[in-house]
Amino acid sequence: MTFNSWEFLIFYPIVALLYFVLPKKLKWPMLLIASYYFYAFYQAELLFLIVGTTFVSWISSIIIERTEKRGVKRLMLTLTLVVCLGVLFLYKYFNFLAGSVVSLVRLFGGQTPEIVLNLVLPVGISFYTFQTLSYVIDVYRGDIKTERNFFFYALFVSFFPQLVAGPIERPSNLIPQLKESHEWSGENAVKGAKHMLVGFFKKIVVADLISVYVNAVYNDVESATALGVIIATALFAVQIYCDFSGYTDIAIGCARIMGIRLMKNFDHPYTATSIKEFWGRWHISLSTWFRDYLYIPLGGNRCKKYRHLLNLMIVFTVSGLWHGAAWTYVIWGALHGIYQIVGNLTVKRRNSLISKIGLSPAHPAVIRGRRVITFLLVDFAWLFFRANSIGEAGILLKKLFTGGWSIGTTLDAMGLTPVMILLTVFTLATLIMIDKMLTHGDEEDGGYVLTKNGGFVLYLFVIMLAWLLLLSKDMASTFIYFQF
Repeated sequence: MTFNSWEFLIFYPIVALLYFVLPKKLKWPMLLIASYYFYAFYQAELLFLIVGTTFVSWISSIIIERTEKRGVKRLMLTLTLVVCLGVLFLYKYFNFLAGSVVSLVRLFGGQTPEIVLNLVLPVGISFYTFQTLSYVIDVYRGDIKTERNFFFYALFVSFFPQLVAGPIERPSNLIPQLKESHEWSGENAVKGAKHMLVGFFKKIVVADLISVYVNAVYNDVESATALGVIIATALFAVQIYCDFSGYTDIAIGCARIMGIRLMKNFDHPYTATSIKEFWGRWHISLSTWFRDYLYIPLGGNRCKKYRHLLNLMIVFTVSGLWHGAAWTYVIWGALHGIYQIVGNLTVKRRNSLISKIGLSPAHPAVIRGRRVITFLLVDFAWLFFRANSIGEAGILLKKLFTGGWSIGTTLDAMGLTPVMILLTVFTLATLIMIDKMLTHGDEEDGGYVLTKNGGFVLYLFVIMLAWLLLLSKDMASTFIYFQF
């Protein structure tokens, strides 16, 4: 079940209503059933995976907390890592690794058959796997107490608003809230509905509209022009932001209506002045997960310079692999690692050059310049993220130098008629307006827009109209991060 479906528009109001009318002892069982139903609606045959990994991680955490033997603690932590990551590897990475090995053998003249498992990738497996791992690791470290009630813990892992695409919640934040009995609040309902409305606008009105033009280039790379690659890649930066942050907004809004506050996952990432700052603003729940459970255990920056830089490279390469089982994602992650390393090594020299021309690093012109450079670097890396294969990424890079710059040919190939150009520009302008208004909102709640009822109704009408048009043309798409 996806947020942008008729089924969800029926499912969610029923769940919210039941949550407020049921007595406290029945609220969380209802949420657990609803969450499993939400997942089973999409992939019922794979429900056993999330239930199985949930049970293994819960049993392990119980034993870790009860025993005083360090060896047993390590054994149970290792068991959880092997089971959870093993399932993730089997379903998401086995075919990728096997295919890469076969290609390598054939490259050197060897003969070997294809090795392929016909497995369906479970929706959201990377998200709920990381959520279970963070729980067991936190118990192992003594940061939290284990949850004695298995079903409460199962609800933490499967809570439907953030189940398949995050944010990746920490147990210390979500579990206590799930145990509380939240009563109806008009303030929560209004703020949650506005969050959802902004999310639906980003996804349905912006991301799905732009995807048509992006797909026209990336799904037909041989016909692409240099100008087309540049426009499509810039639009993809907007598409993926609106698609993913839109999902997060809807998830946060759904939970907020029920009185539950999920963590902030985006903070105007394209205003970042460095790659490091970008990752402090983009997919914050994943960035902080890798920081706490991989980067710091590797040594972080509390080690020799070369080791620190190696740690950065490892983390970002693994982050790329987390996003998808393809070399395009690995290159995308590695690029961000290289960006970080180069930025780290050149920061003093860059600041020195800025000082020599009579400016300070805090000068508005310098800040604007850094924002532009950061966006260009991020946008270039998005080319690999969006490309369907390494081969097509290579063709797209070649097209940047040989593809031609005809405006008429490019716009025709992308389907950008004068009317559609005006519509797209108006849509992007509205998005920028929303984003700027959000920066002046309530920081605790992530900022809100549409404070007047007239604006709320207008945006609701625009979203419904766009959604109906997409459904009528069979163009309503799932969220990009569902595949991760």
